[in-house]
Amino acid sequence: MTNPVVIRSLRAFCYRYPLQTPVETSFGRMLDRPAVFIRIEDNDGHIGWGESWSNFPSVGAEHRARIVNEIIAPAVTGFVANTPHDLFDHLSATYAVLALQTGEHGPFAQSIAGIDVAMWDLAAQRQAQPLWRLLGGDAPRIKVYASGINPAGAERTAEAALRAGHRALKLKIGFGAERDIANLTALRALAGDDLVAADANQGWSLHQALAFAPELDRFSLAWLEEPLRADQPWPAWLELKRHIRTPLAGGENIAGQSAFADAFAAGALDVIQPDIAKWGGFSQCVAVGRAARAAGKTFCPHYLGGGIGLLASAHLLAAVGGDGWLEVDFNPNPLRDALCGPVGDVHDGSITLTDAPGLGISPDLAAFEAYRTA
Repeated sequence: MTNPVVIRSLRAFCYRYPLQTPVETSFGRMLDRPAVFIRIEDNDGHIGWGESWSNFPSVGAEHRARIVNEIIAPAVTGFVANTPHDLFDHLSATYAVLALQTGEHGPFAQSIAGIDVAMWDLAAQRQAQPLWRLLGGDAPRIKVYASGINPAGAERTAEAALRAGHRALKLKIGFGAERDIANLTALRALAGDDLVAADANQGWSLHQALAFAPELDRFSLAWLEEPLRADQPWPAWLELKRHIRTPLAGGENIAGQSAFADAFAAGALDVIQPDIAKWGGFSQCVAVGRAARAAGKTFCPHYLGGGIGLLASAHLLAAVGGDGWLEVDFNPNPLRDALCGPVGDVHDGSITLTDAPGLGISPDLAAFEAYRTA
């Protein structure tokens, strides 16, 4: 930022959109689509928007909104930032002990990540630049893939995604070998030679993964995502890697530059997937993306939430560059579709960001008042 920013206000808005068909994972079901949108304003009247990860547990969205509104917002009024990093560093240091004391590292990290996204949006608007360019990107067009394809009705969902312009698909697996294989067979037939990936959502033990994962090699998957628990030691991941040809992916449940450095050093992951709304915001995830590219990894930002965070993830990928894909959830969610700007306009498997300042949107949250919970 060319001049220091003085923060006038910070506020979180919480919403839930009810689902007719739950989103399924190996560890649970989402009965609605929550979203925590964050608005930050400076003393000059510039406004930035961000989003915090809030999918689980079922009360998580309201809890994160209250962390922002009742704990963080009063403490940052009047804060002076020379760069967006200043606010991220200040909040991370200020709430480190409280997060430790309460055992709430995740909720605080997610709240701070959403604030950081909003701060970078504000900074780019102050400089009248699109955020992807301010962060060093040189091309606004990025590849995307259709995510969130549930085990029930997987073929129908994949067909709809392909009709909508997608050319890459990711299936949720971990629901039994027979069901997983049937769904992967159907998706590979639909996609032809295009990208198909699979996400086990931490669903297997090492023993289970070693027994089943080699069966996946025949589908020529672009990657197998989180087959093991994210906290399993890297030797377990390397043992699995030795027994399959399919590249391994992870990162949405890794937090901290040192933790990502350990992941790079271990060499188990081929695809790196930080979640900008879950940890780090732009202040940290841009560095992770560049480190991934420098290490010869594929950088594919993870995302499964509302539209502001999805749009921010697109700017993240465009800023870092490379041959990665952006995750675009294909399940119904107006809190995503109405707020993701050009990410909703998929053509031949890609989207193109605009030159509008910041993230390029000015959300009208009044349209979602019926879904507001906090």
